[in-house]
Amino acid sequence: MGTELSLEFIEKLPKTDLHVHLDGSLRLDTIIELARQHRIKLPTFDREELFSLIYAGEICESLDDYLKAFDITLAVMQTEDSLERAAFELAEDAWREGVRHIEVRYSPMLHTREGLRLATVVEAVLRGLRMAKRTYGIRYGLILCGIRSMSAETSIRMAELCIAFKNRGVVGFDLAGSEVNNPAALHREAFQLILSNNINCTAHAGEAYGPESIAQAIHKCGAHRIGHGTRLIENGDLLNYVNDHRIPLEVCPSSNLQTKAAKSWDAHPIDFFVDYGLRVTINTDNRLLTDTTVSKELWLCHLHYGWPLETIKDVLVAGFKSAFITYRERADLLKAITAELDAIEAPQGTEDKPENGEIVYELREARETRDAKTPGSVPAVEEPLDGSEISSH
Repeated sequence: MGTELSLEFIEKLPKTDLHVHLDGSLRLDTIIELARQHRIKLPTFDREELFSLIYAGEICESLDDYLKAFDITLAVMQTEDSLERAAFELAEDAWREGVRHIEVRYSPMLHTREGLRLATVVEAVLRGLRMAKRTYGIRYGLILCGIRSMSAETSIRMAELCIAFKNRGVVGFDLAGSEVNNPAALHREAFQLILSNNINCTAHAGEAYGPESIAQAIHKCGAHRIGHGTRLIENGDLLNYVNDHRIPLEVCPSSNLQTKAAKSWDAHPIDFFVDYGLRVTINTDNRLLTDTTVSKELWLCHLHYGWPLETIKDVLVAGFKSAFITYRERADLLKAITAELDAIEAPQGTEDKPENGEIVYELREARETRDAKTPGSVPAVEEPLDGSEISSH
């Protein structure tokens, strides 16, 4: 493999997280605190027991099984203060592991049980992200999701919300949820509305269903990026099309193993995708449900596939190239990021490769250490960039 890279080393590298769900990325302690504050009944208030109910782990049988944990997180995300706090803490956690640009996605309609207006739900999350931007300098964008299993009309409402908040922090539209029996084409009108207003769009596809789901997202809905795309490997012709058109894949390796989109690290196609030259980005999907970070995902790819630092750098650059930001922002950002990465060299010498049990222990220990850190001072930054233009590939 060459030089072994530590998790701590990878945490220092500049990175993106383009596929991360707000309602799957709360801090465990925040869920408990919000439940007590708003008198919400949880299955348990014991920290370890609650984590065992939320964390997908290896016992998860499918994507639908994986999604059940959202019943717990959504219960405490029905007020403005809880949404603002969740957004701020997510961006803060990302910044602590070296994320420079984050694109947070969620479906506002899932946060209206207590009477919040859709616009209020969006404004609350944007406030939290703006606060993180001012405090830490982390760039952000917000992606609003339609849900496959809900009606086409609800997706149109989400598309209209994207239009209303274009240039105000919302940078894209997504179609999420279970793929089985819920084809993206049923939500085509929402995508057409998005595209006619020059807004970016992505779609979960090829995660729980075959490559035809990816083809539909691209050709029927006009998706600029593909969420997951694991099963693209099953159609070589479509794979070449995606590669030739530089359509980015928002890959979330650990999540894919939990949802059984891939049976194992060896069976996951990400190493082939990267080797073949596809534009692959590494993401978390759900930081709490999967108990992960972008740094951890990269580190695991390094351990399982032997990715050297140069390959990791290429994947990191792909993340910045794929962000839903304007061309000028991207050009300036890439110039700065590539210069920073060029100055970073792999540590001298090698370390013993840890056994699987040691990997788990080290990850948990590193996470606890990171959570205990007090952020240092950062320079003041200007207001967030909106990133409203269509992504240039």
